Amino acid sequence: MSELHHECGVVAVYHLPSDDESPICSDVGADNASWLVPRMLLDIQNRGQLAAGMTSYNPRNAQLIDTHKDIGSVNEVFRLAHSEQATALLEEYAGRAAIGHVRYATCGLDDRSYAQPFERHHLEKHKWFSFGFNGQLANYQELREKILENDDHHLTRETDTEIILHELSSEFSGTKRPSLIEAMRNISERLDGAYSLVYLNARGDMLIARDPLGIKPLCYAKEGPLFAAASESVALLNLGFAPESIQSLKPGHAITIVNGEFQIEEFASRPRRAHCFFEWVYFANVASTLDDRSVYLSRTALGVELARFEAENPSVALDDPEAIVVPVPDTSKAAADAMAFELGIPSREGLIRNRYSGRTFIEGKGRRKKAQTKYTPLREVLEGKKVYLVEDSIVRSTTMGVLLKRIYELGGAKEIHVRVACPPIIAPCFYGIDMATSQQLFAPKFLQEAAMSREIEDKMAATLECDSLRYLPVESIARAIRLDKSDLCQACITGEYPTEHGGRLYQLDLHTGGQSSGERQYENSLIGATS
Repeated sequence: MSELHHECGVVAVYHLPSDDESPICSDVGADNASWLVPRMLLDIQNRGQLAAGMTSYNPRNAQLIDTHKDIGSVNEVFRLAHSEQATALLEEYAGRAAIGHVRYATCGLDDRSYAQPFERHHLEKHKWFSFGFNGQLANYQELREKILENDDHHLTRETDTEIILHELSSEFSGTKRPSLIEAMRNISERLDGAYSLVYLNARGDMLIARDPLGIKPLCYAKEGPLFAAASESVALLNLGFAPESIQSLKPGHAITIVNGEFQIEEFASRPRRAHCFFEWVYFANVASTLDDRSVYLSRTALGVELARFEAENPSVALDDPEAIVVPVPDTSKAAADAMAFELGIPSREGLIRNRYSGRTFIEGKGRRKKAQTKYTPLREVLEGKKVYLVEDSIVRSTTMGVLLKRIYELGGAKEIHVRVACPPIIAPCFYGIDMATSQQLFAPKFLQEAAMSREIEDKMAATLECDSLRYLPVESIARAIRLDKSDLCQACITGEYPTEHGGRLYQLDLHTGGQSSGERQYENSLIGATS
């Protein structure tokens, strides 16, 4: 799936004041807890490869909080391939507390100034802070216009992060001294969208917050004096925390560390949840557990769903010796293996992914050409076979079209039957997933006024030039994840958005026919239509 990408991921670590030493920090020491950040960021690199960064807190330094960030992978930004350079950098940014970020841009330019965390310098310690966030604001343009109504205010970037920077700054402006929870409570009333946020100020105070609907994931763990948080549980598990100590932060809740005191509080309440279902289907590391649901088991369950529907009306005789199941690497493997097991058909690695082909989704151009170099079909596996090709989802279909051609021509497959472990994507995401407009999506042009049917799937297959195409129905998602559909954000497969501004942007997208030339065109048009 080179057509769908997440915006970013966040981490945080804090060695609380204590005479005890954390076993996890034993190799770096309490005063160097920040050294753990690059290690954690590597585990969530799947969430963003464009840029990485870290802000650390050290009361003994003139720079009480200091930020290192740049364009590139975690290895590149922290120079991990060069031991002496990495050690020197980590020593320079050593501290008892730190926050970190990896980024893939859904908006904003691909330059260092957009890398996170964002740091705001100030003479007063409580106003000097740094933060990073994962998500996107559906009411970005409205907030931006409101800020710029004041002639003394200026915005230098086209990014949600700068909006949140100003919102945080305004909470601590003048003589105001709200607690971190109070500030978060006030800000949440103005934000429409998705966010998991990490914050650190020059007093050494930390805030970790998750949006009230829980759209974006956020996990945390605390053992003895060491606290850590991350977008995904795998970063905490690999750090050394016991599985039973790792929890998902409840939506609308925040963790604060003020004057060394650890506390969890609710800052906003909503009557429902709206966890992004794509975290389990595609985005999250397969080793992660989010909101008590295993990513691996959820993908396995999706494969069982595929098998159940296929068994009812198979496109290939299930006892045909030429039938095989092939996953599109890598996140389709769990679903493909489960489907193959249930149907009694061999699962084979018929496609090999080139892990060194570069960050093609970041480069953003020549999608079709890059898709040709991303996967290599194995003719020894595919030749003469009737292939069930299992994919996570189909967005624009560009990658799938190229892949099918290569499997036929280079792989020598006799038949290809595409099975998608997800319903058709019919609507854009306004909560942090880099997704096309409705007009650019593959499925909507076939659906128009009709519901999905075998006839429509056959037309899609003919367009892609494969022998058959089948999607999972919407109801399969909730069954596989084991969450009620009312607790999931499924806007991109249903057109039903969990927030007011998300719904408004979708209606605008439908009204304009998806005719947008930039990531923020929706919002610009919406303001012009409603002001």
